Amino acid sequence: MIHSLLIYGANGYTGRLICERAALLGLKPILAGRNGEEIRELASTYGWEYRVFSLDTPEAVAEKIHDVKVVLHAAGPFMYTAKPMMEACLLAGVHYLDITGEIAVFEMAARRDAKAKEAGILLMPGTGFDVVPTDCLALYLKQQMPDASRLQLAFVGQGGGVSRGTAGTMVEGLGKGGAVRVNGQLQHANFGQNSLNVPHPAKTFFAISIPWGDITTAYHTTGIPNIETYMGFSRRMYGWIKLMPYFNWLFRFSWVKKYIKKSVTGNRPGPSPQQRANGRSLVWGRVFNDKGDSTQAWLITKDGYTLTAITSLMIAQRVLQGDVKPGFHTPAGLYGSELIMEVEGSERG
Repeated sequence: MIHSLLIYGANGYTGRLICERAALLGLKPILAGRNGEEIRELASTYGWEYRVFSLDTPEAVAEKIHDVKVVLHAAGPFMYTAKPMMEACLLAGVHYLDITGEIAVFEMAARRDAKAKEAGILLMPGTGFDVVPTDCLALYLKQQMPDASRLQLAFVGQGGGVSRGTAGTMVEGLGKGGAVRVNGQLQHANFGQNSLNVPHPAKTFFAISIPWGDITTAYHTTGIPNIETYMGFSRRMYGWIKLMPYFNWLFRFSWVKKYIKKSVTGNRPGPSPQQRANGRSLVWGRVFNDKGDSTQAWLITKDGYTLTAITSLMIAQRVLQGDVKPGFHTPAGLYGSELIMEVEGSERG
């Protein structure tokens, strides 16, 4: 029997939001993860099938997923979990989706493009807030200026907060610096090396450069060779961020990372339903051509966690319905710049 969808990491904060959304859509995915007690309890709540397994080896994982069409991978940090699941999907002939925003994972998937085509499967990391709205805006800007050679993307969340999983991913990246794309090549850059005032119509905000996934995805989606990504940040904290290169060695200690994770999230698994309902995401982008001309655009959409649940399942449903192309693809690259506008409440200008 071939099952439709398996959600791995279903018991995490974002995974549970995806499950809530799946139930509203009438889907009946298989829930999976390595925490047997939590997975069984969650599956019992919905009356769905479940599987308990860890990501020890691709071969072992392939045995657990061989009878499903699509895996939606929601268990981070993806720098550790994406490779075994991706390799398992290649072995089992299963379409791979995840909700990462990590450059390394996108690069990993891009390198497996030929293998994915040979296996007849889709590899699409970044089906959530990371990176659907920014990827769609990047393509929209490219359509407005076909000869664009430089792209800036920025975002900020209003309301809400971060989950333990997101905090974990952020902290794991501390001490590794940032990245930009220059003349088509990835280059190392200090975290927060550049800053700018973003003229979003909903709110002008201060932003600093970060290694967001669009450094890779926007390049594949648009072909624009020079890309910078920014996140809204406190000016007060920016002074400390600029000192980070001198303390990168400190962030490599596990006890330091554990302390920071606890400080960021406390005992909260993530934003409350009310925080998410009141929250929203502001996205902005600007492109330049070699003549010095520029154009910009903006988006307002739902908070990042709610959006991730919506868009990841929106894409999963498309794949299940046969709207798919084997190989590595980005969300906007495969489904177009209007994908984000299918999310209720999204505005673009």
